[in-house]
Amino acid sequence: MQRLLSLVGPLPFIALAIVAAGLALGAAVWLFTGVFTPQLATLTSAWRYPLTGLALAGSYFAYGLTLLLVAPVLNLVLGGRLQPYRGSAVSLMALRWYVHCTLTLVVRYSFLEFVTPSPFAQIYYRLMGMKIGRNVTINSTAIADPSLIEMADGVTIGGSASVMAHYAQSGYLVVAPVRLGAGATIGLRAIIMGGVEVGAKAKVLAGSFVLPNTRIPAGETWAGIPAQRIEMEGAAGRSADGGAA
Repeated sequence: MQRLLSLVGPLPFIALAIVAAGLALGAAVWLFTGVFTPQLATLTSAWRYPLTGLALAGSYFAYGLTLLLVAPVLNLVLGGRLQPYRGSAVSLMALRWYVHCTLTLVVRYSFLEFVTPSPFAQIYYRLMGMKIGRNVTINSTAIADPSLIEMADGVTIGGSASVMAHYAQSGYLVVAPVRLGAGATIGLRAIIMGGVEVGAKAKVLAGSFVLPNTRIPAGETWAGIPAQRIEMEGAAGRSADGGAA
């Protein structure tokens, strides 16, 4: 029975991804067949092939930009806005998380890389429920559970950094908010887990892993796996002393 559930369980969410992508593809098909194709038919073969390629590329971007709107609408209609949760991964409460994840991943893996870190990505995250302040830079698509992530003014997310508001613990699914204070910096390929709070102007250095429910006070610098507080000035001083010795 468990094996059957593992095979059948993903099917509704695959169907949801197909619906989201299919609705967005409708815009691309309309643009290509209704706008571009009649114009391409009048061209000689020498021009038709490169211009058809441009038309296909333009239609793909029409798909992606439409998907940035379709996915949040489906997420809202299907109750995908998340609330903190701890319990079984197979439950009605967990269903909302699966919906939210599906509609986040279909955008991430089919288009989001092309508009990150542009304002289009931030519009999508806001529509999915993320709270984003002014002058925020998000240079990563590895953002999970956006409806439980809050980024205050001036936050910087480095390239390929991961911010996710969930984790597994003792056989349970835990969904917990992530809050990044004003001016906080998350370095290249750093990982922020559910329940983490990063204080104002604090820094998580590149490649660090911040454990779930960690609280990083304002202004501190953390690094390592797992991430811990480090003293940048002290470390520099010790290095200089060691070199002199």
